[in-house]
Amino acid sequence: MIFDDLRAIQSRHGYLPREQLELLSKKTEIPLYHIHGVADFFPQFHLTPPPKVRMKVCSDMTCHLRGADALRTGLKQRVQRMSQDDVSVDEVSCLGQCDGAPAISINDHIYRGVTVAQAEALILTALGGGLHHAPPSPKIAGLASDPYRDSEHYGALKRLIRKDDWEEEVIADLKASGLPGLGGAFFPTGLKWEAVRAEKEPEKYVVCNADESEPGTIKDRFILQNLPNLVIEGMILAGLVTGAQKGFLYIRHEYEEQEHILRKEIDRCYAAGLLGDSILGTEYSFDLEIFVSPGGYICGEETALIEAIQGNRAEPRNKPPFPVIHGLFNKPTALNNVETFANVPQILVNGVDWYKAQGQCGTAGLKLVGVSGDVRNPGIFEIPMGLPMSEVIFNLAGGMVDGKGLKAFAPSGPSSGYLPASKVDVRVDFKSLSAPGIDSMIGSGAIVVCAEGRCMLDMALNAVKFFRNESCGKCVPCRMGTQKMVDILTNWTHGKGTSADMDLIADLTAALKLTSICGLGQFAHAPLTSVLLHFREEVEAHIRDKRCPEGVCPMREERVL
Repeated sequence: MIFDDLRAIQSRHGYLPREQLELLSKKTEIPLYHIHGVADFFPQFHLTPPPKVRMKVCSDMTCHLRGADALRTGLKQRVQRMSQDDVSVDEVSCLGQCDGAPAISINDHIYRGVTVAQAEALILTALGGGLHHAPPSPKIAGLASDPYRDSEHYGALKRLIRKDDWEEEVIADLKASGLPGLGGAFFPTGLKWEAVRAEKEPEKYVVCNADESEPGTIKDRFILQNLPNLVIEGMILAGLVTGAQKGFLYIRHEYEEQEHILRKEIDRCYAAGLLGDSILGTEYSFDLEIFVSPGGYICGEETALIEAIQGNRAEPRNKPPFPVIHGLFNKPTALNNVETFANVPQILVNGVDWYKAQGQCGTAGLKLVGVSGDVRNPGIFEIPMGLPMSEVIFNLAGGMVDGKGLKAFAPSGPSSGYLPASKVDVRVDFKSLSAPGIDSMIGSGAIVVCAEGRCMLDMALNAVKFFRNESCGKCVPCRMGTQKMVDILTNWTHGKGTSADMDLIADLTAALKLTSICGLGQFAHAPLTSVLLHFREEVEAHIRDKRCPEGVCPMREERVL
């Protein structure tokens, strides 16, 4: 694949020299403009020589709450005496370490919870060529979502594969369980697999989306770390049920530790006859490989992810047609996220009734949620679907830091918007969070918590900046609309807003929702519109009184004439 070649060139030279891209074009017969366009799209690649040490400080949501701005400013001051050819300090979008904020990346090595002094020491170490990986994450045992705590792994596959008509049995069980896609869209998994199975095309694919990149989203990283076998078994079952011969596990490049774990598990599966030709001595065959993302939040959109695997810029496709019909290489594709695949063996081993009994108040299943921000014990928690949000925040995550009160929370990162403390008893399930008066979503289960004293306009601006930074730029509403929103909010936080801006925000919101190609643009307004709904007086104080009620925003004396 083109990405393997690009990584090899960058590994040798430190960047992608033009002459090397020209040689690659001749070797592969891929047009140079296509190779250059792909390399220019993804943040992992460098078209010019980078500094010897590239320090990137996560700037989004949880890291913003936990001191990233001060960390970045302090580091820039300390490296002023160093050559720009040696060291750079920049912002980077979410690194997927929200439970260890603030997080940094140094030459693609990620470190958590660092201070200015610690980060400076890492820079000096990197300049001397002695940078090392952070220690591996500990594994967690005894998870209720692990059906193999007391038995051999891959039990569902081994039991079912020799039965008659077992593929229909799997689809029937998934449909009866009501298992939704747990990446945010919630399309029923059984119906998706059934649709792919029904396609007459002989060539089909299975794809796992392990590219969680939205701020606050960390539960897939946890699953890949602790339950990789469930994800792989779910993918194998999907392949055999739908008639697919090949699977791709698409993982973000920042998850290097999890990538190594998965590679070892896949190797074990091939050695045990669970992957490859004649699986367990039957007529079934299925191959699985890992595709490491070249970077970018947009790759979490299913069709953008497909384009990346095909060696293209990760720009979303217009839909329909949907991937179940025209997916990877325009073939029928069963594409689900990590948690969805991991749930399949749970249902098939423990049964549909067990699965339904795990939830509360009429909901089904267990859910993994990541809690970060202004809480004492940030982390990933296994909960019954339908548990009140208050129990998650105050019991599991230990409540608020420094004895402060709760001001707001995002149920699922920036795309879910913010809810006020008065809504904290909402239950963590699809129906409750989308109910009138809540109008949010469970999404990927990325709960980000804001304590009293936080400026919600500042938090809205931070989130909208994320969407602006991560827009692929393919469609005008998203490319221009997110930038215009950032401009307006920046003015508000500097005391330069006017009441007329509200009408423009309403027009921008409508345009983004109705005309953006993918969910990034369609939900980019959510942080701001939710803050305007629940914290309007706080926003209007910035515009009307030229004052930040929490004393957070850099209000200035200048006035718009």
